[in-house]
Amino acid sequence: MSKITADTIRLLAADMVQKANSGHPGLPMGMADCATVLWTQFLKYNPQDPEWQGRDRFVMSGGHGSSLLYAVLHLAGYDISLEDLKNFRQWNSKTPGHPESHLPGVETTTGPLGQGLANAVGLALAARMSAAQWNNDNFNILGNHYTYCFCGDGDMMEGISHEASSLAGHLGLGKLICFYDSNSITIDGSTNLTFTEDVAMRFRAYHWHVQEIDGHDHEKIAKAIKMAQAELGKPSLIIAKTHIGFGSPNKQDSSAAHGAPLGEEELRLTKKALNFPENESFKIPDEVKIEFQAYQDTLTSDYESWQSVFKKWKSEAPDTYEKYIDQINKKLPKDLSKTILSTLSGKDNSTRAHSGNILQELVKQVSGLVGGSADLSASDKTTLKGKGYISRDDFSGKNIHYGIREFAMGAVMNGMALYGSGLIPYAGTFLVFSDYMRSAIRMSALMKNQVIYVFTHDSIFVGEDGPTHQPIEQIMSLRLIPGLQVIRPADEKETAEAWLAALKYQNGPTALILTRQDLPELHKNDHCSITDFDKGAHVIKDTKMPPEAVILASGSELSLCVDAAEKLAQEGCNIRVVSVPSYETFLMQEQSYRDSVSPPGSTPVVTVEAGRTLGWGNVSTKPVLHIGIDHYGASAPHQILAEKFGFTAEAVYNKVKAWLATAKAEISLK
Repeated sequence: MSKITADTIRLLAADMVQKANSGHPGLPMGMADCATVLWTQFLKYNPQDPEWQGRDRFVMSGGHGSSLLYAVLHLAGYDISLEDLKNFRQWNSKTPGHPESHLPGVETTTGPLGQGLANAVGLALAARMSAAQWNNDNFNILGNHYTYCFCGDGDMMEGISHEASSLAGHLGLGKLICFYDSNSITIDGSTNLTFTEDVAMRFRAYHWHVQEIDGHDHEKIAKAIKMAQAELGKPSLIIAKTHIGFGSPNKQDSSAAHGAPLGEEELRLTKKALNFPENESFKIPDEVKIEFQAYQDTLTSDYESWQSVFKKWKSEAPDTYEKYIDQINKKLPKDLSKTILSTLSGKDNSTRAHSGNILQELVKQVSGLVGGSADLSASDKTTLKGKGYISRDDFSGKNIHYGIREFAMGAVMNGMALYGSGLIPYAGTFLVFSDYMRSAIRMSALMKNQVIYVFTHDSIFVGEDGPTHQPIEQIMSLRLIPGLQVIRPADEKETAEAWLAALKYQNGPTALILTRQDLPELHKNDHCSITDFDKGAHVIKDTKMPPEAVILASGSELSLCVDAAEKLAQEGCNIRVVSVPSYETFLMQEQSYRDSVSPPGSTPVVTVEAGRTLGWGNVSTKPVLHIGIDHYGASAPHQILAEKFGFTAEAVYNKVKAWLATAKAEISLK
C-alpha cells in the first residue's frame, strides 16, 4: 500500500507545480518514498493539535520542494485543503512557494539552502535544553521526541551546513535525524560539475551516525530510521540515494526535473507509468486516505498518554507548572523594569560591559533567557555567570559555546526560538561579523522570531585592529531589515532600557549595538525609566528658549554632542540634543511626536553617528548636516582615530558652529 501512497504524493506535487506553472517537482518526486515511510510509520504528530509539545519536528530544509510538504500535510489531516494544493504559489494561499512558519504544520520558514538544517539543529538543541530544565524523575514529558530534516545537495554545499553539522556532532544531538536526498542533480546539471566530496566521510568526521540506503526501498528506509532512533549519542545522517523526478519517463535523473513543471504531456506520461489515471489531476486513492488514518489512529494513544502525564504534572507540581506556562507565554515580571534599573551602577563604562552586568540580573528574572557567543564571550560580555555551559553530557546550563560559527549561530537560535518552550536565545559577536550571519538575521525578522543579537565593538573605535574589524556600514544596513529592532544605547541607563525593549519585543528580533570603549554616564543617580525610550528617540538636553538647532545622535557620539552643545550654549547658541537609540523606530512614530523632538519649520538638524551617513537624511526635510564616516577606518588607538576622523566634542562643536553660521546666512537671504 505504501507504494501507491508514495506515488500519490509525487503526483500531487507534480500536479501542484503544473497548475501553478511554477515550482520544483524533482525533489518531491524523488523523496516521496522517504516521506511516506516517515509520515505513515514513525513521525509523531496530531493535526488537531499542531503545536502539541510532544510532537516530532519535521523540517523541509530544501524549501523549494515545498509541494512535498504540503501534499503530506494535506494527507495527514492538517488544515491544508485540496483547494489549497490547487492554489500552490498563488496570492494569499496556505501553500506559498517555500514553507513559511506561520502556516499549519510548518515548523520553520525555509528557502535559503542550509538554514533549514541549521534550524533543525536549533530545534534539537532546544529539546535537550527544555528537557533538562523541566523534566525530573517523576515527570519526563519534554524532549522525548525526534527532529527530522530533509536536506539535499544544495544544503550540503552551503557553508552553513558545515558549521551547523559540526556543532550538532560536537554536542551529540542524538535525536536529530537528517535525510540527505542524494540525487546528484542541481540546476546546472550533474553535481560532478562542482561537488565530488565524500559526504559520508565528512559527516562521520563530524561525529555523526551515517547510513547509506536506496531512497526508494521502503523496507530499507524504515530500517534506517529505526537504527537512527536507537543511536542516542550522535545525530544521524541517512544518505538516501534517489532519482530526481522519479517516475517521469523523460525527465527523471535530469536537471530538467529540478525547477520547472514537467509539462502537460510529460505529466500525463508519468501518471501512466505510475498506473494513475492519465487525465485526472490531484487524484487521491481511498487506500491512501485509509493508510494515513490508520497510522493516526495508532498515534492517538501516544497523544493521550502524553496529555495524561502533563495533566498529572499540572496537578501534582502546580508551582512548577505555572512557571513553565509563564515561560512558554514569555510572561515578564511586572516589576522587571524597576528591578533592573534599581541595580545600575551609575558609573562610566563601555556599553558592552554594562550589557554583561545587566544580563546577570535579567537571567534571575527571565527563566527562558539563554545565551552564547561565537568564541568571543570574554569580549562581548555575554556569559551568564554561574549558569553552566551546554555540553554533550549536560544540557542544563544556560550558556552555549557556538565556536567561530556566526552564520550557524544565528540559524540555530532561530530553531531554538521556534521550538515553543519559551526560550529567548541571544548571542554575541563583533558588529562587523554580523555580515556573516545576515541571512539568518533576515530569517529571524521574516519569521518574527524573538532572537537577540548582541553586537559589540560597534565602530572605528575598535581601534588598533584596523579597518577589517571596524564596522562602517553595518549599523545602517541592519536598519534596512524590516522587523529587526536595532538599538544603539549611549550609556548604562540606555543599555538597560535596550535590553528591556528587546525582551518586550516578542514578535521579532533585536540587534543591540554596543561599544568597546568606555562612555560617560548621562543618567547618573536616575533609577526611573527613560520617558519615550520606546519611541526610538528622546530629548536628553534641552533649552529654555526654542532651539536654534537640533542634534540627533546615537551611542558613543551622544556624549560628544552634549559637550559640544554645552560649549555652544556658552556662546549664546541654544542647541537641543536628542538621543536616537533606535533610528527606524523613531521614523515609525506619528509626525506629531517627531515634531515634538525636532520642531517643524526651518530649525536646522545635525546628525552624528560613527558610521555611514546614508539614510540619516530621512529624519528631516529641513537643512541637515551629517557628521559620520563614509570611508573605511584605520589602525590606531581609538583616541587618535576620534581626533583624525572628527569624533571629538571639539570637532563636533567646530563643525556645527561653522555650518550654523552658513545655514543662518542662507535662511536670512531667503
